Amino acid sequence: MYPAVLNNKYIKNPSSVGIIPTCYDGGQKKSGVDIAPGEMLKAGLATQIEKMGYSVNVLPDEDCESHKPESEISVEGSNVLNLVWTSNVCKAHAARVEEQCRLGNFALSLGGDHSLALGTITGSSRVYGEDLCIIWVDAHTDINTLSTTDSGNLHGCPVSFLLGIETHPELAWMKPIIRKDRFVYIGLRDIEHKERKIVKDNNIKAFTMHHVDKYGIGAVVQMAIDHINPNLDLPIHLSLDVDAMDPSVAPATGTPVRGGLTFRECHYLCEAIAETNCLVAMDLVEVNPLLGDESAFNQTVAVGNSVIRCALGETLL
Repeated sequence: MYPAVLNNKYIKNPSSVGIIPTCYDGGQKKSGVDIAPGEMLKAGLATQIEKMGYSVNVLPDEDCESHKPESEISVEGSNVLNLVWTSNVCKAHAARVEEQCRLGNFALSLGGDHSLALGTITGSSRVYGEDLCIIWVDAHTDINTLSTTDSGNLHGCPVSFLLGIETHPELAWMKPIIRKDRFVYIGLRDIEHKERKIVKDNNIKAFTMHHVDKYGIGAVVQMAIDHINPNLDLPIHLSLDVDAMDPSVAPATGTPVRGGLTFRECHYLCEAIAETNCLVAMDLVEVNPLLGDESAFNQTVAVGNSVIRCALGETLL
């Protein structure tokens, strides 16, 4: 049995994990990402976490189809897709994350695409307020606004809403209380020109793969934590898109980009965040079992489950 994070500053003791599967794929166009939570659980994730010493509560799958509107709305000057549906799903997901955080549990969200972060981070922020720090691990910045997105896919837009850069009446249930100085990127390597300008104009801290190459993952993670939580006295929410890892590590994902984090770099990142004893919530998103062959799928699910265990305190010794 591997040790759990028993000294977490915010999670009740004995430690409990609430696993929140949300099978949503409407934030992008490729089918398959919606079945990932079930496949990760089928691969033994809950049992693996229990063997670490946690109690585990697996919530029922969110019925995303029941949140689908009869008709969608169009946004002037934008080709955005599924705005109402995404809003409805994320609003429901936020309530479930909030519930787990209020119970003192570690809130583990399994997606689904990265538009779900609208709900996951809103839910945890309702409990932890503006003290909440966000570590966003991704190949992409996901900070498009409704007017800058070329694809219309909302999985490329959640950060702009979470930081209050973008707003829309359909998402009025969100309160953008995430402070920009408590948000940091790690692992970026595919940034659209318009997104680059948004990041720079808003002075958002970002560590790209150039920084990982230059300084090493250990220094990058330390610099990121020092930026958002220098005294280790604030709660942390980790949002991890599997495409942050190189496609040779996690091939079954919708928007793979070469040159990503290695197996050990991503695991170290999660281990180091666990060592802060401040991690209160985590999202693992964008696993797509239908992309690639069976071997690629099994590998990506196994790696996804493995980095989750590291974030919960699994260590090599």
